Amino acid sequence: MSTLPTFKGLAENIVRSNSAWKAIYDASEPQVATLPGEWSTRLNSFQKLCVLRAIRADRVPDGVLNYVIEKLGQKFVEPPPFNLLQCYKDSNVTSPLVFVLSKGSDPTKALLDFAVKQKMDRKTKMLSLGQGQGPKAAKMFEEGTQKGGWVFLQNCHLFISWLQELERMVENLTPDSAHKDFRLWLTSMPCKEFPVSVLQSAVKMTNEPPKGLKANLRNAYYKLNNDMLNVTKKPDEYKKLLFGLCFFHAVVQERRQFGPLGWNIPYEFNDTDLDISRGQLELFLDAYDEIPWQVLQFLTSYINYGGRITDYIDIRTADVIMKSFYTPELLTPGYKFDDEGIFFSHDPDENDPHASYLEYIESLPLVASPSVFGMHDNAKITSANAETFTMFEICMSLESSSGGGGGSGGAEEAIEVAATAILKMVKDKGLFDIEGISMTYPVVYEESMNTVLLQECIRYNKLIDVMLTTLPMVLKALKGLVVMSSDLELVSTAIGLNQVPSPWSNVAYPSMKPCSAWSDDLIARLQFVHDWIADGVPSVFWISGFYFPQAFLTGSLQNFARKNQYPIDTVTFDYVVVERPYTELTTPPPDGVYIRGLFLEGARWNNAAGEMDDSLPKQLYTELPVLHLNPLKDRKDREENVYRCPVYKILSRRGVLSTTGHSTNFIMWIELPSRRTDMINNMGQADQEEWIRAGVAAFSSLMY
Repeated sequence: MSTLPTFKGLAENIVRSNSAWKAIYDASEPQVATLPGEWSTRLNSFQKLCVLRAIRADRVPDGVLNYVIEKLGQKFVEPPPFNLLQCYKDSNVTSPLVFVLSKGSDPTKALLDFAVKQKMDRKTKMLSLGQGQGPKAAKMFEEGTQKGGWVFLQNCHLFISWLQELERMVENLTPDSAHKDFRLWLTSMPCKEFPVSVLQSAVKMTNEPPKGLKANLRNAYYKLNNDMLNVTKKPDEYKKLLFGLCFFHAVVQERRQFGPLGWNIPYEFNDTDLDISRGQLELFLDAYDEIPWQVLQFLTSYINYGGRITDYIDIRTADVIMKSFYTPELLTPGYKFDDEGIFFSHDPDENDPHASYLEYIESLPLVASPSVFGMHDNAKITSANAETFTMFEICMSLESSSGGGGGSGGAEEAIEVAATAILKMVKDKGLFDIEGISMTYPVVYEESMNTVLLQECIRYNKLIDVMLTTLPMVLKALKGLVVMSSDLELVSTAIGLNQVPSPWSNVAYPSMKPCSAWSDDLIARLQFVHDWIADGVPSVFWISGFYFPQAFLTGSLQNFARKNQYPIDTVTFDYVVVERPYTELTTPPPDGVYIRGLFLEGARWNNAAGEMDDSLPKQLYTELPVLHLNPLKDRKDREENVYRCPVYKILSRRGVLSTTGHSTNFIMWIELPSRRTDMINNMGQADQEEWIRAGVAAFSSLMY
């Protein structure tokens, strides 16, 4: 505290007034809560933010928002309304109009609607740029300047090699050489190759998708009117189904805020998906006497929205979400979309349904609770924590790259201490003796685990070798004994920021841990392998310690198949939860393996009930008990009283699609007891679907 005199005595006060500070910790909105005692007046707004970071990191984004409002004003946190007409009035023939794209936004429809209003729709030419489209774009540009049309070139960031030609054409534009009605419209994601001169002369626009369920619904219904709500032969059913569709669109958009809990990969759903689905809804309501629920569900979730989804587990999620909106229960009065009943299927006024819907939408809360997405309240903490840590990572990276003296010596000393400690730990373990291990555990038909062990040692040796090479060089460079090259500086800077250096992570297993926790985890992994070598095959395998756990699982199946002379493609695991601590399991099972080290997110394991259960407040992850992966021949997946849970290596869930058809982050499916599956919740869903909506998954590694 010597360097932070303002906070002197804070720690002691928290100890003395523990209950008062705990009330801040438990508060629903701690960012606006009054601090106990003198601290509410002693600290300024920024210093209170520091206290908030220490107590409730998940509320720092809200606190920063309030701080900006206090110091700069409300207008700096509220984006101005998108006014295409005003932007058009600011342009001329020599100044292009550039849409800076953001995830989930597509200005195409807005521009085409605007072209109709300006009576330029027949004179608007569109082209999505890409390889080989340069001559077409140049021809459209030339015709537009001569005949006075609008030229709309999309996705400039996908055709970087042609941007210099675009720059030349724009620079050659003059009021005399171009028709007065000519306009050049461009769209591009932010990219450093985009011509600066074009940006300087252009009218720049960005239209981020609306944030929040309320804003999404308002955006959808703002474009409608009473005539559009009374189409089809079944206007009452259409209005109900359209509201369900718009609500589904808002939900799939807003699930992105929960990070990997919402979607394994963040997708860019936009208004085009909604418009296509709405058109199909009108078509099929008129084409069928009865409402074709399954057809509508499949087209919307698998085709229209699923067409953007690249992860098959996310497709399962989209399908389950869709079933809660396109369902016969939607037609019943007051059908609820959430447990609290705040969001429900509105029954509009027959005389003015459009105004009735808008009035209902305006009555909705600005911020929706996670339950409307089928998630636990903890989901909000997870996403807020991720936002907070990302914000501070950016601040730390800016701090590390800034010049200036004063304290650099202290930073170098801290890096040296950390690097020395890591080097000592790795040296103590040393490289694995591959030749000796292969002699002790030879490759034999009866024991596939010997091959798994050898492969693990080879992989870990690559990582250890890189660390034993870079760390001594970094220490020498810090002392001035060798030149601090760019590669060595990269390693030292990462260690100073408590990040895993890229030369290590490039050859290491996936991990989201900071450097200090990562190095401790590495030593624990190496110890697991050393114990295996010294003591023989473990009775319980620590699955988190495997570099490549998929090989371990295959080896276990292979052992069983070879032992019983079964074709290996007929053998799969049965999943048995073992209610005993792993320390009591001193002998391996007759078939298969015991594994430990998995953690649940989105739900918890209830030891007393022996099944999955809702998470406890502020408990983001819970450890699963030991699992017995018991191989069986021709086993069928159980459909009742289980949740089919995906298992990943790290919390990001996303990965690269491998040759196996799975993500490189994906390990396997497991079936966990969930005896509520025969129960139905208030949304008409079985429990299996409830866990899917909540994004429940298991992981072999956390962030700490």
